[in-house]
Amino acid sequence: MDPVIIVGAGPVGLTLSLALARHEVPSVILDESPGKEEQRLARTVVLREDTAALVERLTGFPLDAAGLRWAGWRSMRRKQVMREIRFDGDGTAATEGGSGRPGGAVVPAQKPGGARGSVGAGGYGAAHGPVGAQGPVESGQAPPLHLAQHVLTAVLREAIAREPLARIAVNSRLDALEQEKSGVTAHTRGPEGTWWRGSHLVACDGPRSTVRKLLDIRFPGRTAVERHAVAALRTELPWPGEAVLHRMPPWRTTGPSAGEVTGRPLPDGVWRLDWLLPPGKDLVTPDLLVARIRETLAGWSGGPTPPYELLDTGVHTVHHRLARRWRVGRVFLAGDSAHLLGALGTQGLDEGLRDADNLAWKLALAWHQGPHEALLDSYQAERRAVVAARLRAADQALPLLRGGGGLRSYVPGSARGHDALLTDGHLGRGSLGAPGAYADSPLAPEPGEAAAAVATAPGSPVTDVRVTAEDGSFVRLRDRLGRAVLLVVLIAPGTGVWERKHWVSAGIMPRLAAAVTALPHPAELLVAESYPGAAAHTVLLVRPDGHLVTALSGVRPADLYAAAEATLGGPARTGAQATAGKS
Repeated sequence: MDPVIIVGAGPVGLTLSLALARHEVPSVILDESPGKEEQRLARTVVLREDTAALVERLTGFPLDAAGLRWAGWRSMRRKQVMREIRFDGDGTAATEGGSGRPGGAVVPAQKPGGARGSVGAGGYGAAHGPVGAQGPVESGQAPPLHLAQHVLTAVLREAIAREPLARIAVNSRLDALEQEKSGVTAHTRGPEGTWWRGSHLVACDGPRSTVRKLLDIRFPGRTAVERHAVAALRTELPWPGEAVLHRMPPWRTTGPSAGEVTGRPLPDGVWRLDWLLPPGKDLVTPDLLVARIRETLAGWSGGPTPPYELLDTGVHTVHHRLARRWRVGRVFLAGDSAHLLGALGTQGLDEGLRDADNLAWKLALAWHQGPHEALLDSYQAERRAVVAARLRAADQALPLLRGGGGLRSYVPGSARGHDALLTDGHLGRGSLGAPGAYADSPLAPEPGEAAAAVATAPGSPVTDVRVTAEDGSFVRLRDRLGRAVLLVVLIAPGTGVWERKHWVSAGIMPRLAAAVTALPHPAELLVAESYPGAAAHTVLLVRPDGHLVTALSGVRPADLYAAAEATLGGPARTGAQATAGKS
């Protein structure tokens, strides 16, 4: 069968190719460039816990060796620390409030199910001094990972080079495509201009997507929602390894006082600094940028400007757009070709990688088994809804966070809430940053009496717990994702202290194993000592992309089968049904 054609060799296209290979689906990536990305330290990406784990799982490369995880997060307004979060070595986070230097009173990390948005007991009002911690961070949250985009791309390309099912065709610019019931044909121009034949085609070719234009898909939205001047430099700051968000710094002399400065650390003592620019299209001159660098470094250091080495500069403009359609027959949009976002600390690449993770297993099922139209349609239904909600949340928050007056002038503490909202965007939490849930997915099974309540809602990403695999080894649940199987997880307290051979044939295990074998799609049976909110003998059904399908109380073969069948979009059509399916 023909490979999947992927247009665009950025991080999303490369990730999708590797994800398809993990499902034993070949792909060819059409790369209009010579295959080498320009090295720009001012062009970086921030990966959240789930997307960093996705890349590491697909490449086998520890990204900590290529980037830097924040040791902490510091949010300030003028000279006050509004929020301070330290990420511990075990991936948990503790929140503290207090002075403008490390060492405030520590507020324990929030336990699952605890209240959010509370103010630390030792805090003060915004007008009177330091403000205590707001909304303690959930325990177990891993710090974001910051790395240069060209480094991420290089890691992905190296993995592609080792993958026999993936191929990159460089200097291949798409200029035409045709599709019919049996597949897609794409034409590229260049030194090796030719026609390419594929089973499906996925556009990962960026904001100016050629595929989107050829399909005449509208891409409405807002232009220049935010503009940032960017500089990458090597220097020493008072908070080594911590990311810094400084709102309304008091020393600003080169622009409006309501501006915002963000500093994110990179390896080797390098920092990326972003200055929020006022609305408009004013040029950022070299002299203006140098002045901002000097005053920011001096303000943070509390004295003269410390030594620094300027490595790279740029201007980053954020647009908010959402394609009307993400699927046309056998052609799909993903990443920046389908959506643009990035205001208020959110990261568009995160959503692009989640697009790839969502689409890969669905394409693989259709590639191996034939038409699964409902399953393929669910890609747009799930992913477009999540990104649309993220854009709505950002658009609603922008007037409050950037407007200056409004509620801040009348509602006590509202500014502190806005700071917490902005922090959520940068840390990948809340409506602005947390991984989306497919609560209204067309793949969701009908709720029944056997459904059990756990801390993870159906459609949400599962918690990464330790599980026992079929060979008796202990692994992380996340490590079993991204393969061409469903995951069935039995919660069985006490099994972790016994060898698998002692309990694999006892109790409910034989009946559950038989039920898993009878499912309409290959599945792997795993056992966990515990899962947040789950009672003993709860059975979880998990999709290949790590989203919970359902939780059942005990072994319910019929309910488990029905849920698995719904997850696959219903029974696969064969013979005359497949021939009659839409293209």
